[in-house]
Amino acid sequence: PVLFAGLLAHWGQKGPAEISPKRVDTYRYCRWYATNSNIPFKMPPAHPFNPLPFLRLAVALDCEPEIVKVIFHYIWAKGKPAHTTEGFLDLASSLGINDPELVILNTGAKDILRRNTDSAIAAGIYGVPTTLINEERFWGIDQTQMMLDYLDNPQLVEAPEMKRLINLPQGAIRRPHPAKT
Repeated sequence: PVLFAGLLAHWGQKGPAEISPKRVDTYRYCRWYATNSNIPFKMPPAHPFNPLPFLRLAVALDCEPEIVKVIFHYIWAKGKPAHTTEGFLDLASSLGINDPELVILNTGAKDILRRNTDSAIAAGIYGVPTTLINEERFWGIDQTQMMLDYLDNPQLVEAPEMKRLINLPQGAIRRPHPAKT
């Protein structure tokens, strides 16, 4: 796990939920994709929410796939209140953890999550989900097929046109707009 907000802050980006029309489009796309892919999905009652407790708990429990599955199912399939302390404690209780803060503290999960985020930034990761394979980044669900093609043929990124794209100059650079007051 990495802290998405940490990636956004480092690269100077806004998250999709911070841009009103993109927020709606993203939520609707997630609903559509889940329905068409037969994936259980229900948005939590408030989004975005602070994911730190959930990320730290996953780290504290060694990111065991079954634990991560329970956390994801709780938030994204059941649509539980991830934005509340009660929601976090309810999830922890369902995992048989009575004092999740102590578990998080005793495992150094906060520092591990920070290192994970710093390592992701060092690898050029700017968003989630990103898969990193042999220093090649594949960001977002729309790059899943490209990632699979790369696994079948790592020379894919060595093609002359792919290599040329690495150093393609910018033809225009947008000046930052002053912050709205």
